[in-house]
Amino acid sequence: MSNLVTRNVAAHDVSLAGRFLSVRALTEQLAAPLSAEDQTVQSMPDASPTKWHLAHTTWFFEAFVLRPHARGYRAFDPAYEYLFNSYYEAVGPRHPRPQRGMITRPGVAEVMAYRRHVTEAMAALIEGGAGAWGSLVELGLHHEQQHQELLLMDVKHLLSLNPLKPAYRAAVPPRGNAEALAWRDVEGGMVEVGHDGQGFAFDNEGPRHRVWLEPFALASRPTSCGEYLAFIDDGGYRRPELWLSAGWDCVNQRGWQAPLYWEQDGGDWRVFTLSGLKPLDPGQPVCHASAFEASAFAKWAGKRLPREQEWEVGAAAVQGTGEVWEWTASPYVAYPGYREPPGAIGEYNGKFMANQMVLRGGCAATPSDHIRTTYRNFFPPDARWMFGGIRLAEDLR
Repeated sequence: MSNLVTRNVAAHDVSLAGRFLSVRALTEQLAAPLSAEDQTVQSMPDASPTKWHLAHTTWFFEAFVLRPHARGYRAFDPAYEYLFNSYYEAVGPRHPRPQRGMITRPGVAEVMAYRRHVTEAMAALIEGGAGAWGSLVELGLHHEQQHQELLLMDVKHLLSLNPLKPAYRAAVPPRGNAEALAWRDVEGGMVEVGHDGQGFAFDNEGPRHRVWLEPFALASRPTSCGEYLAFIDDGGYRRPELWLSAGWDCVNQRGWQAPLYWEQDGGDWRVFTLSGLKPLDPGQPVCHASAFEASAFAKWAGKRLPREQEWEVGAAAVQGTGEVWEWTASPYVAYPGYREPPGAIGEYNGKFMANQMVLRGGCAATPSDHIRTTYRNFFPPDARWMFGGIRLAEDLR
């Protein structure tokens, strides 16, 4: 998989103003191939229109940096505080998430004018010198980069529902067969995990702490589409003994027969990609599988999913990290000693620590400077529209 979201320069090589403008410009570049109609539609309650992503990432800087810290700043439109807040209860009421596609006005042109207004005000603030708002700008940049990935996830889901199966980008050459799967042994013992405080990290990546790990092994690469196809051909979606109970309910209630975006044409499988509908590439990492599907595949293969601490410790010994987000067997909970930041920013990660599973590693749509071993992504176990894949683990004793 080629990386869809890259940075031209490393974060430490440019000024804060340069980084700010670079991130803002990239978001707009990602939206550029889309029509105004593409940018307005919401394909499901969990996804958001591209136009909303463009506006919400702008609202973040306006709400948390400009309003409290930029003297004389005037809001572009007071109504946007309601329209483009996501889930920050401390900021005030917001438009319901499942109805974001109903915001036909403001249109794309008005949203882009809003972006220019806020970008110019932010650039002036940053150029004026460092202030107490510096950490909020840094968080806002990483927040916008997260939405760059979300934008691509949501666009892919939207275009997949169009009967014409349109492409977002040019085709990528097929990979062919995957390399032979090998296993990387990890000794275990008392280890430290979590971010060490050097450089940026989201609050949920710390504090660094010690854990005990029994000896284990990680697969050298993510599970391939060809390997997952063998699971399907062996009746994987018809065998309840392989599935967690809630996963088996999803199989039956939602009619799952393969990962999201897979469809059968006669005896052949095709997969919808950001380049349109393509023949299944057996060497590509399987993608758009839920945690339930990942768990069932692992059981069928006689293995298991890694716990997130095992993944973090073993990541240096394996290949292919950053191609697909890799499900772990760990629920998304706080690390020992974790404290939510004060104020509305404290709602960023902490309040979602229930009914979610952790994914690690990053994917082809993840900004390159977000791919680090301590990064903790999280989604409900039935979620499939993000770029979720599988890496197997096994016990060594």
